[in-house]
Amino acid sequence: MRRVALLQMTTGIDPAANASTMARAAEQAASEGAAMLFTPEMSGLLDRDRARGSRHVVAEDESPVLAEVRNAAAKAGIWVHIGSLAVKAEGTRWANRAFVITPTGEIAARYDKIHMFDVDLATGETWRESAAYQPGEAVVSVEDTPLGRLGLAICYDIRFPALFEALGQRKCDVIAIPAAFTVPTGRAHWHLMQRARAVEASAFVISAAQVGRHEDGRETYGHSLVVDPWGDVVLDMGVTGGLGFADVDLARIAEVRAQVPSLANRRPIPKS
Repeated sequence: MRRVALLQMTTGIDPAANASTMARAAEQAASEGAAMLFTPEMSGLLDRDRARGSRHVVAEDESPVLAEVRNAAAKAGIWVHIGSLAVKAEGTRWANRAFVITPTGEIAARYDKIHMFDVDLATGETWRESAAYQPGEAVVSVEDTPLGRLGLAICYDIRFPALFEALGQRKCDVIAIPAAFTVPTGRAHWHLMQRARAVEASAFVISAAQVGRHEDGRETYGHSLVVDPWGDVVLDMGVTGGLGFADVDLARIAEVRAQVPSLANRRPIPKS
């Protein structure tokens, strides 16, 4: 059994304030017995005004947010999964990048979000993530975490089953899906898709989320979740910000995979 902590944030436009929130959460999570802390997508900065936000988007090795969280992880002796930060990539665009930080403050893994959120919602909301961000090109998992093999995804990735099939084929024990879901799409699909991805991969899904009304005017859905391999919801944080805790029973993974061995039974789909 491993205890995990999820930080449900209302990230704003001041990276220093957001970094302090994550650092305090790492300290509290460790003090309350968590082996790993999970934070949402865009933990360091959430600003739909890209001209204003661009002043804070720097290369990974220059990021004060990343540096502060790495220091906090090392000080507290806890693993931290930063759901994502906006960092400068090659060329003129940015990367929406997740980080897995060890209890010594080292970076164990990075994942750049593959699928860009380019949508026009019926509510009138329009989002064009690809206008600023370049998509990632690699499936990423990291071994030897307190939760076994950890697979990485970010938010909109959840709508693309091929990524989760790849993570399932790697026999990931846990998949992290940090998010900043809109309220309309969250109400319609959040719980449904989180549970489906857990069942498909026969793995735990841990999804730390943004919540509430943000400084830039957007509103996010919340409901940070932990879902077990059978699709049962272990934790739902609703719309309350702060830390939530859940106990992850890793023995449950083998039980489910023995009962319904869908990973072992999977076969290539014939081409038409």
